[in-house]
Amino acid sequence: MKLQTNYMGLELRSPIVVSACTLSEKTENIVQMEDFGAGAVVLFSLFEEQIRKEEASYRGVMSETSYAFPEALDYFPDLDEFDIGTDEYLENIRKAKERVDIPVIASLNGITNEGWIDYSKQMEQAGADGIEVNIFFIPADISMPSAEVEQRYLSIIESIKQTVKIPIAVKLNPYFSAMGNMSLQMKNAGADALVLFNRFYQPDFDINELLIKTDLHYSESSEIRLPLLWIALLYGKVNLSLAATTGVQGSVEIIKYILAGADVAMTASSLYKNGIPYLKTMNRELEDWMYKMKFESIDSFKGIMSQQHIADPTAYERANYIKILERVK
Repeated sequence: MKLQTNYMGLELRSPIVVSACTLSEKTENIVQMEDFGAGAVVLFSLFEEQIRKEEASYRGVMSETSYAFPEALDYFPDLDEFDIGTDEYLENIRKAKERVDIPVIASLNGITNEGWIDYSKQMEQAGADGIEVNIFFIPADISMPSAEVEQRYLSIIESIKQTVKIPIAVKLNPYFSAMGNMSLQMKNAGADALVLFNRFYQPDFDINELLIKTDLHYSESSEIRLPLLWIALLYGKVNLSLAATTGVQGSVEIIKYILAGADVAMTASSLYKNGIPYLKTMNRELEDWMYKMKFESIDSFKGIMSQQHIADPTAYERANYIKILERVK
């Protein structure tokens, strides 16, 4: 079976992509991911605010020390030589590109326009094959209108696209009021792919200590329905690559996402649970299913369950909700 697919202009040998996670902090892990069949790897995210925080901390130490002990300045490197996070990340890109042939996609989570532009440029120069723009922005200001929120995304995409030549994927959230139209606007702004969906931080409460809990759980297969819906609705209507990145625990979710129209399915939680070699298992199960269903390639079944290809397109809309209610009477 032919598992090759094209994701935002990059030729992949498999539609299974390792999503941004801490596993990719080690080059040896990335080599294993290639060995066990990953089509590409999205590196762990570079967070601009962490870099700014380290830089501010360094400046604070320098300022306080210089007043008390001027001679101590000899023991501190200049700020330009101080590793505030970017050097290590860029070196990780370079090392990975030296060791593997599969695409290595950088992941950037910025907070300032300068940061988006500068770090994107550095990632491209380090050899990244693409950049996943992780716009983790929660509009908590209730006075901020939706148009301003949308423009924030579009401005970021435009700024990065004018800076780099490598493809850009936008990891977006499911909370836009008009997802279809927003997808078109992102395409016009320069996006090459959409990654559905970002799992926003959602707090929980400790009712005994009266504290906000900051734990994070792995995604579950039951979470695929929302991205499955929007991939099936967007397929064939927006000229963008589509990636699914929620709830992929095995080959079943991968198959469903491709049937809906995804070019790739991204996973990290399944590797945390089962180990990096599980990539080989998912690829084999995907091939077995394709053989059973007589599909010779990924393209031969991609999108056949999307809205534009099924016999009853209303199955994705309100009419299907009514049918569900009628069945439970």
